[in-house]
Amino acid sequence: MAWRGCTINWIKTEFIRPRNITSPRCRFNHYTQQRCFRREAKRPETKKVNVTQESKASPSEGGTPGPPPPPKIPRPTLLKPLIFTVGFTGCSFCVAAILQYENLKLKVQAAKDEEESEKLLQGTHDMAYWHEWWNQLTGFQKQLILLMSTVDDFWSSLTEGQKTVTGIIALNTAVLCCWRIPSLQRKMIKYFTSNPASKTQCLPMLLSTFSHYSIIHMVANMYVLWTFSSGIVSLLGKEQFLAVYTSAGVISTMVSYMCKTATGRLYPSLGASGAVMAVLAAVCARVPEAKLGIIFLPMVTFTAGNALKALIAVDTAGLVLGWRFFDHAAHLGGALFGIWYVAYGHKVIWRKREPLVKMWHNMRSAGGSRPGGGPGAGGGDGGKPGA
Repeated sequence: MAWRGCTINWIKTEFIRPRNITSPRCRFNHYTQQRCFRREAKRPETKKVNVTQESKASPSEGGTPGPPPPPKIPRPTLLKPLIFTVGFTGCSFCVAAILQYENLKLKVQAAKDEEESEKLLQGTHDMAYWHEWWNQLTGFQKQLILLMSTVDDFWSSLTEGQKTVTGIIALNTAVLCCWRIPSLQRKMIKYFTSNPASKTQCLPMLLSTFSHYSIIHMVANMYVLWTFSSGIVSLLGKEQFLAVYTSAGVISTMVSYMCKTATGRLYPSLGASGAVMAVLAAVCARVPEAKLGIIFLPMVTFTAGNALKALIAVDTAGLVLGWRFFDHAAHLGGALFGIWYVAYGHKVIWRKREPLVKMWHNMRSAGGSRPGGGPGAGGGDGGKPGA
């Protein structure tokens, strides 16, 4: 009986228990379910918000699906570059004519002074005097004088064309070094690259002629210019050559502007290729039977006329097919200007410079007749310089 009573008491204490008391496991499960419920309760609200946002955004997107189209770039106007091209070409030939006049006067005066100085030295000093003067110099002074004499002999051995082109090469080298300075990049892009879409259109037409970013590009252009410099300068003269070279650079850039604007391919260009092509074309058109060769293939020779035809054909094909490795429009513009100048331009422009030179001579003579200068200081040799 005692055993039966204990069993009944145990059953009552285990199965007849207040319902408001829960185990730790039940408390944990209840908390978890409550969190899940809160999440489920918030989801419809977020969905409603997203639906309202989509409904608000849908009216603005209904007419134009996808990203908006890029803004249309208006075609640049070429009136200012055209005026600059005509004005610069005219001014360059006027300045060249005046420079030729002044250089001729300086050469005549220098020849007179040299002749007088030689007579004076021959009358006052003999060889013993110069021998004694040389012995009084130190070793360093003698070496310096010998070095200067060697440089002078080398410079004298160069032709007039090579001397002129040396200055152009030095200027191109200086601009190439400026491209390597990070702080000058913006200025170089603005003023030393030609682009019809740029705000600065006119000045880069000239400055880009002396601008190269690649060393190989500059070396190739300057090598061709050095090769044909003797022929072009002997044909035109130093002053006229500089006018043709700078004018060809501006004119070739103008032709490039026109082609870029017509095709809509507005990208920057730089380099002396247009001016160099004008020099090459002028020499080849004037002496078409001259033999030319390739530096790496000396056994291959061809005439200058055939070389010019091949270059024009390649640039024409590149312009028609849209090649962008070179500025073929600038090449064609420079080549056509060089051919036109040796055929007709020399007669139209340079041979009609006499009125300008006479006017400059009269201005110099009027200035020389003032106190401090004798009448006729301008000289009588300036009427027809280099005729």
